[in-house]
Amino acid sequence: MKKAEIKLTIDLDDANVPQSITWESTDAENKEALPVKSMMLALWDHNYKNTLRIDLWTKDMPVDEMKRFFYETLQTMGDSFLRATGEKNIVEDLRDYCAHFADKMEISQK
Repeated sequence: MKKAEIKLTIDLDDANVPQSITWESTDAENKEALPVKSMMLALWDHNYKNTLRIDLWTKDMPVDEMKRFFYETLQTMGDSFLRATGEKNIVEDLRDYCAHFADKMEISQK
């Protein structure tokens, strides 16, 4: 059986606000820790039937990039949901909402 590890390193200031976030993976071609400005981690707790979440962003994360990050996260959640469930109709609804979100947040849809 193959194993892979993902390591997250968060540097905090005196008020416990993230100053920097880096991640690395044993499966990545590049073995260096890569810097990021924001992250969302969601885990499903089967025993308690609920989601465990960690959402972090650095204090220098630009608001326009945060809007784009949320937009792209919503889009990729739709991709994942479609692969996991095959529910095409609701994913189309989510795509419609993503377009609405992008319009309201003035995000160009690439």
